[in-house]
Amino acid sequence: MRRETQHVLLVLFGGALLRIAADDTYLRYVRPSHRWLLLGAGAVIVVLAVVALVRDLRGRAPESDHGGAERQVPWLLLAPVLVIALVAPPALGADSVNRAGARNAVVSDGDVFSALPVNAELTVAEFAQRAAWDTTGSLDGREVTLTGFAVRRGAAVELARLTIACCAADARPNRVRLVGDLGDPPQDTWLRIRGTVQTGSATAATGYVPAMTVAAAEVVDAPPDPYEY
Repeated sequence: MRRETQHVLLVLFGGALLRIAADDTYLRYVRPSHRWLLLGAGAVIVVLAVVALVRDLRGRAPESDHGGAERQVPWLLLAPVLVIALVAPPALGADSVNRAGARNAVVSDGDVFSALPVNAELTVAEFAQRAAWDTTGSLDGREVTLTGFAVRRGAAVELARLTIACCAADARPNRVRLVGDLGDPPQDTWLRIRGTVQTGSATAATGYVPAMTVAAAEVVDAPPDPYEY
């Protein structure tokens, strides 16, 4: 591969990073705090590639291509550019939750939790954690609101959300089993659910997946940031 072609591929790759960081697209892949890292990395790659390209064009004749597997490797940089430009992969959803198994990822963070405010809106992860480990019963008899996407397991419907520490590659699912009149939401439909926990439903036998009795449910648009942290 000619050096000029390598530099152009780097420009395209850096431009792809800048493109996804310029709007909310990057939130499908990494945490919000990583936006500036993507912008910085993309800018550095573009600048270095342009400087190298100009230097090669002005300074000397380009190298000839002698073949070999190592000279084909730079073409791999074109893969993420094409994926972002042509496919725009969506955020992880119900398929990822189903592949992760039947247990929630939530772990104990102590057994005493703060009191809930009136009309509390919780993350799916916090709801599952309180249901499984809170010995004070702060959820008992309290209506709370959750937002997540529908996961179908036969006739059962669950509300799920993926939690990430760094990026989508380390996503861990948390789920809540919904009990009540939901209609028939398709998989991956985003829902806003108001309801109460079924006390004692989040046990080792259920994979620490709590059940919620639904008082109200509505279909909502997917949020710009699909993950929890």
